[in-house]
Amino acid sequence: MLIALGAGAVASTVRPRLAMAAPPKGKVIRLGLLTGIRDKFDPESNAIDRAITESLRAQGYEIGRNVALEFRSAGGNPERLPALAAELARLKVDMFVTLGTQPTLTAFRAAQAIPIIAVGITDPVETNLAQSLARPGGNVTGLAVNASDISAKRVQLLKEAVPKFSRVAVLWNSTFQSMSLQFQQVETAAPTLGVTVLSLRVASADDFDHAFEAIRKGRPDGLIVLFGPMRGSDLPRIVEFVTHNRLPALFELGQGIRGGGLMEFGADFADLARQVGPYVDKIANGAKAADLPIAQPTKFELNINMKAARAMGLTIPPSLLLRADKVVE
Repeated sequence: MLIALGAGAVASTVRPRLAMAAPPKGKVIRLGLLTGIRDKFDPESNAIDRAITESLRAQGYEIGRNVALEFRSAGGNPERLPALAAELARLKVDMFVTLGTQPTLTAFRAAQAIPIIAVGITDPVETNLAQSLARPGGNVTGLAVNASDISAKRVQLLKEAVPKFSRVAVLWNSTFQSMSLQFQQVETAAPTLGVTVLSLRVASADDFDHAFEAIRKGRPDGLIVLFGPMRGSDLPRIVEFVTHNRLPALFELGQGIRGGGLMEFGADFADLARQVGPYVDKIANGAKAADLPIAQPTKFELNINMKAARAMGLTIPPSLLLRADKVVE
């Protein structure tokens, strides 16, 4: 898979596009939307929710008319996901729509007879959610991200941004299989770029102090944050630490630069969510999730915080700035 970076381009164009069929007459589709964060479904202020709503409307589906939406969120407490997935299964939703790998894995364990349209899952084959991307073979389809491609790119981006970059710390949540896969890919990619890895395994909020102390002692040249599902206070603690210590850090998209992190890189979930409607339409008209290919993004978004770069004494190369989708001053 080619990863392209380009200023102003639309992130995460996915394939394949699914042809639209007519919505089943007189039938109300009950969707169970499961996410690890947020408090409510809010298309007006949330780009992902708006993308889902618009993609459904483009296929002839309206929430409140022929779609009944059951929204469940763990609210930043991933321990709640199993109970929420079980609740949606008991409600006999027609389909799950899951945002991220952990909600998808949880829904899969709760109900393997209900189709799951996943948005932004990592390596569905390696996590045993699908037999292959072309023909999933089970009840999971949707949009997936290849960890090996994106993990290697994260190391490369930090190396380009930081002079004499030779050691990277990786903060990763060891309780989640998807995070383990991403860390393994960073560990594999780093030596090919002449970079060694400092592993910081974090299983709960209580582990952050030890991780931060390990960073102080290890003195890495930069940090990659692969923490995955976070509780409400986790992300602010990480951003505060990297800002206070002037540590160049690369976060997943939408998680870091607003608070002072240097860079973000990843797939745009809102762009991926624009494909939910066609999948819903296909399944509502009798298609099996097992037969619907899992698509992948061909574009990932890079955001750079120039204010943070200046505070860290970094001069971001023009070649890197030209490839950024967003530069925050």
